[in-house]
Amino acid sequence: MNTTSESVLELQSAVAPLDRVRASSRTSFSPARRPSAREPFAAPMPSVIIGTLVGFSSSQIPLVNFPNNESGTALPARSMVALKERDAGSEIALMFEDGIPTKPLILGRLQPCNGEAGNESVQVSLDGDQISLSAKNEIVLRCGKASITLTRAGKIILRGTYLLGRSSGVNRVKGGSVQIN
Repeated sequence: MNTTSESVLELQSAVAPLDRVRASSRTSFSPARRPSAREPFAAPMPSVIIGTLVGFSSSQIPLVNFPNNESGTALPARSMVALKERDAGSEIALMFEDGIPTKPLILGRLQPCNGEAGNESVQVSLDGDQISLSAKNEIVLRCGKASITLTRAGKIILRGTYLLGRSSGVNRVKGGSVQIN
C-alpha cells in the first residue's frame, strides 16, 4: 500500500468514532469529575458539532454538552456570540480549539425553525454612530402612557398625557395643512 492510502485509512479510523453520534444532544451530567485539557481522547473533533448550552458557571462562563462528550459533565466554553441565561437549553454550533474536545468554542445559537425561513419581520442594526430600526409595517416605542408610532404609510403618531417641544433655534411646523385643536 502506498503512503497516501495508509494516510486515508488512518484518517478514516480516526473519524469513525464520530459517526456514532447519539440522536439527542441533551444528556444528564455528573458534576463529580472535571476533565483536564491534557486528557487523551479517541479522535480530534474535525467539524462543526451541534451541542447544547447547558447554562453558565458562577463566573458567567457558558457550559456546554455535545454528543460523544467523554468527560461526562458540561464543559466550559469560549463563545464568538453573546449568550444570555434565557438561551440555556438551546442548540448551539460548536467547534474545538486545535481539535481538542475539552476546548469547545461556541460559533452561534441555532435559530428555531418556524416554517418561514428567511422572512424576518424586524431588523435592528447598530454601527456605533447610529441606531437603525426597520420593520415592514409599523414601529412602536412605548413607555407607560406615552408612545411614538411610525407607520408604513409615513404617519408619525405621538401620544401622551403631556407633550412638550423645545428648541434653542427655529421651531417650524410645515405641512400640506396645519390643524391646531
